[in-house]
Amino acid sequence: MRECLSRRSPASIVGHPVLVATELQELLEPGDITGLEVTWLASDQPAPTGEWLALVPLLSRWVGGTELKRLPRLRIVANVAVGYNNIDVVAAELRRVVVTNTPDVLTEATADLTWALILACARRLPAGMDLVRSGQWTGWHPTQLLGMELAGRTLGLLGAGRIGQGVGRRGRAFGMRILYAARTPKPEFEAETGARRVELGPLFRDSDVLSLHVPAVPELKGVINMENLGRMKAGAIVVNTSRGDLVREEALALALEEGRLGAAGLDVYADEPHILPRLLAAPRTVLLPHIGSATPETRRAMARLALANVQAVLAGRPPLTPVVG
Repeated sequence: MRECLSRRSPASIVGHPVLVATELQELLEPGDITGLEVTWLASDQPAPTGEWLALVPLLSRWVGGTELKRLPRLRIVANVAVGYNNIDVVAAELRRVVVTNTPDVLTEATADLTWALILACARRLPAGMDLVRSGQWTGWHPTQLLGMELAGRTLGLLGAGRIGQGVGRRGRAFGMRILYAARTPKPEFEAETGARRVELGPLFRDSDVLSLHVPAVPELKGVINMENLGRMKAGAIVVNTSRGDLVREEALALALEEGRLGAAGLDVYADEPHILPRLLAAPRTVLLPHIGSATPETRRAMARLALANVQAVLAGRPPLTPVVG
């Protein structure tokens, strides 16, 4: 056994052998792993070769053809995330390995975090904090740190799935007009919020705040690029709590440097945990370390859902939230 792997005590080992990310230990209860022989896998170590039946990785672990070949008896990869761009789903499907994710349970937490970014950008909160902490604040001034008043403005949603709709509902409460671009109409969402479905061109052109909520599909990779940023209103805000590769970070940094874009709030990046230095140095940014789902309730629910998918598949039942299989 490799040193990077930690097994449960021999007295507790029963049932199906599974690999689970070490970081999930403190989030899981004994009942969540009943009937499983758990080997805890450190995040900085490669997947080992062995007879494990299930792998429960974090979004930071790549699971491709090589990793799958090391686990010839593998039946399920239960990703602890909504996204699954860290998994070669084609390779998994060819090997008849089920892939699952953890949707639904992180909707509200991520929508809340999206709105934290929107408000921080619109009302220039980081600049205000810096002014106070630097000791340079000299008192109230009528034109100091003027921001964007959101009531009456337009919130554009690129994607209107669970999280996008959650962000839209909150936007309606702020008195914003809602536009969205999605593959299919969302009539219930439209009835609830007054949202209107538009094509990408009008979405970029008319949004005061543009929030991204789409999966990592090839046709949308780099959709926040020089051309589309050039379509946006002067002073508009871009927020991304979805997928890092939706944004061409050089183009975003340039738009901020030139003052064409009002602000950007990001929780995800193209090459996590590395962030483009030019983006780090760009003005009017709010940059967070991928904490969209970071509440105890949500992270526990994600871990438990992943293990529930494992339990179902290994018991011969359909997975609860399948991506493949």
